[in-house]
Amino acid sequence: MPSHTTLAIEARGLRQAYRAGWLWRPREVLRGIDIRLAPGARLGLVGPNGSGKSTLLRLLAGVERKSGGELLILGGTHADPRIRCRVGFLPEDSTFPRELRALEALRLLAALRGVGRSQAADRAREVLRAVGLEASERTALGRFSRGMLRRFGLAQALVHGPELLLLDEPTAGLDALGLGVFDELLARCREQRTSLVIASHMLSDLTAHCEQLIVLHDGHAAASGAPAQVLDDERGLALLEVEGLREPAIPALERALQAQQLRLLSRSPAPEALRALYRRLSR
Repeated sequence: MPSHTTLAIEARGLRQAYRAGWLWRPREVLRGIDIRLAPGARLGLVGPNGSGKSTLLRLLAGVERKSGGELLILGGTHADPRIRCRVGFLPEDSTFPRELRALEALRLLAALRGVGRSQAADRAREVLRAVGLEASERTALGRFSRGMLRRFGLAQALVHGPELLLLDEPTAGLDALGLGVFDELLARCREQRTSLVIASHMLSDLTAHCEQLIVLHDGHAAASGAPAQVLDDERGLALLEVEGLREPAIPALERALQAQQLRLLSRSPAPEALRALYRRLSR
């Protein structure tokens, strides 16, 4: 279970720069990011392409070393292998050994992340079942479709029971069944108080699963807050989920929901709100 005595993520002035060549000046991708994520909290990262979302996730996962600033994960640093074993990471582009079968690959990954040999097989089968791949446990990963590989990627991020889960564009390539599996997995993570960071271009991923958003723009945290606050659209556009709606009732919906005895299930910002936000940041 996640610790409740320390922050899941504490980043201060986090920076990352890349040098294209020895004679080139380093190009800063992240320019001083601050994050304080409480145990069990859920954070969404949003921003246009090239804004630094994937770079930030790789730093949080320990895949890359930061260029500057301070970063604590679960009260420690990635130099401690015990910290690395408490983090699960799904990168945007997952590369797995194509020749391995799903179950053996997952058992290996579980063992590398500290799961005992006697438990690794059971744990691997459990998460394969959770992502709907139990029938393919003996299939080589090279024969998996893109959607199946994405679900396997979710499985490998969860196989060791992480306290902090980092997901980069997790629903890319998922079909309707895969999206349902994804929602179920995150609901389970919420029950287990797993801390979560999602980077996504899909508003539904962010508004459904995140309490807070950070909007990255040109390497900076341009805005932060609750999704409704950050994505507030001056035109008042919103997506509504309504129970009991049938085609004849749609025109009447414009007059009054209550008159049709309809129940509003959810309200979320419309996709246009995200585009409008990017336009405001680019001015």
